Amino acid sequence: MKYNPIIATLGFILSKDKKSVLMIHRNKRANDDHLGKYNGLGGKMKKNESVVDCMKREILEEAGINCTKLKLRGTINWTDFNKNGENWLGFIFLIEEYKGTVKEENEEGKLHWIKIEDIGKLPMWEGDKHFLPLVFDNNEKIFHGYMPYSGDKPLGWEYSRI
Repeated sequence: MKYNPIIATLGFILSKDKKSVLMIHRNKRANDDHLGKYNGLGGKMKKNESVVDCMKREILEEAGINCTKLKLRGTINWTDFNKNGENWLGFIFLIEEYKGTVKEENEEGKLHWIKIEDIGKLPMWEGDKHFLPLVFDNNEKIFHGYMPYSGDKPLGWEYSRI
């Protein structure tokens, strides 16, 4: 079977003091697969852009800020995700510095600064709790993960770092 994933970026923006992260509470669109959940910011890559350009564009569109220092933390292959059984290949970034003023909300929901140690207490995709610690740890190696889904439930999680 041919594999044609949706390629996307997902970014986690650190506060100036590096103790909090900007999250979106997806609470605006009734038909949103992410409705009620908190997530990082990001989206689908366009045909004419690089992964980094995609991340920068998505952050500008969703938060109104320009990324000035970002670091690729990992990649994740999500298969059979959500009710449509989509395959996603995600590039996960940590945005360490930015310019501009963060929006309060966008068309998908409200933006909130959340203390890093409190992220796991938020309503989010169950699978996110597996990889988020890798985004914020001090290991400089990039992680590469695989997380198969059945609908909205992860069936497993494995990763390596190189």
